[in-house]
Amino acid sequence: MTIAADAKELQEDIVRLRHDLHREPEIGLQLPRTQEKVLQALDGLPYEITLGKETTSVTAVLRGGAAHASAEKPVVLLRADMDGLPVQETTGVDYTSRVDGAMHACGHDLHTSMLAGAATLLAERRDQLAGDVILMFQPGEEGFDGASYMIKEGVLDAAGRRADTAYGMHVFSSLEPHGQFVTKPGVMLSSSDGLVVTVLGAGGHGSAPYSAKDPVTAAAEMVTALQVMVTRQFNMFDPVVLTVGVLHAGTKRNVIPETARIEATIRTFSEESRRKMMEAVPRLLHGIAAAHGLEADVHYQEEYPLTINDENETTTAEKVIAGMFGESRHTRMATPLSGSEDFSRVLAEVPGTFVGLSAVAPGADHTASPFNHSPYAMFDDGVLTDGAALYAELAVSRIAALAGN
Repeated sequence: MTIAADAKELQEDIVRLRHDLHREPEIGLQLPRTQEKVLQALDGLPYEITLGKETTSVTAVLRGGAAHASAEKPVVLLRADMDGLPVQETTGVDYTSRVDGAMHACGHDLHTSMLAGAATLLAERRDQLAGDVILMFQPGEEGFDGASYMIKEGVLDAAGRRADTAYGMHVFSSLEPHGQFVTKPGVMLSSSDGLVVTVLGAGGHGSAPYSAKDPVTAAAEMVTALQVMVTRQFNMFDPVVLTVGVLHAGTKRNVIPETARIEATIRTFSEESRRKMMEAVPRLLHGIAAAHGLEADVHYQEEYPLTINDENETTTAEKVIAGMFGESRHTRMATPLSGSEDFSRVLAEVPGTFVGLSAVAPGADHTASPFNHSPYAMFDDGVLTDGAALYAELAVSRIAALAGN
């Protein structure tokens, strides 16, 4: 039987695991109940298991048993993130989150259950594998940089040598029709950085602003000036996205506060624009503060780098998708997405690619469905076995090619 056919036989188990994970979402780097469920799914399979020291990560290595013609035994890494989000679920599904204020609103429960399904499919083909497979079950993708912890603890070299290639997958609750795979070579996802600004003034009475140093008006000017800067200092064909999500100052309408606070997210699509933003933003904000006779503490926080897909590995993944599911099931994206991923850290070390998969319900309007991170975001179980099969097939076919078999 084919891997896709065998995956269909595992559908009940994969769906059950997904629902169990969905009911008990955990946030951040410490996901003990999630880790326990992953270990239960791997129990009895011939994997070498290593648990994270600083996080509740799970690294599982499958040693292939077939001979290989290459100088070194090939190694392929497959990654799934496991953490949820601080979102109150309102989907109404019968397996809805039982944890108040937490939800698998980005589909990581699907990623984890698909990779667990792939673990079984690969274990059944162990004797045919002329190389090793690393399964990377990662916590803390949602703003905690879990990938960096796992890399520091050796996940890329878990098989005894550096992985030759790496593949990751991410489901979407909108954008594309049900079951559609998407990817692109080069930059697929933007970098993500944080901006935290404290405007330092001097408090006073609202009736006498001349006797105080008002940080509020300066902060308001900063918000609009940042948007103008993006349109005047950066090439529109190398876009920059800057969104202020926090603007806070004061306690009462007739009191001029001591400080005002701004927090923003910054997305760029080239390393050149990213470095330029790191210089331009503090210069602009310090200048505005100085013009008002104020000071500003500006913290530009580097977060996730660009997610850059290797061209050869992306072409390989596209061919595998077409061979398994048909040409119509794959779309090459015309432009990157402005979301960000810490799988970018893996791809910065190992050539590989990141594949998107639409989990929109069959027949639903994918252009109007709530997107990832929404409390209404829904992900259809129908894509689970296809995702598990693709994970497994990518490892099997890539190992065969690298082994020269």
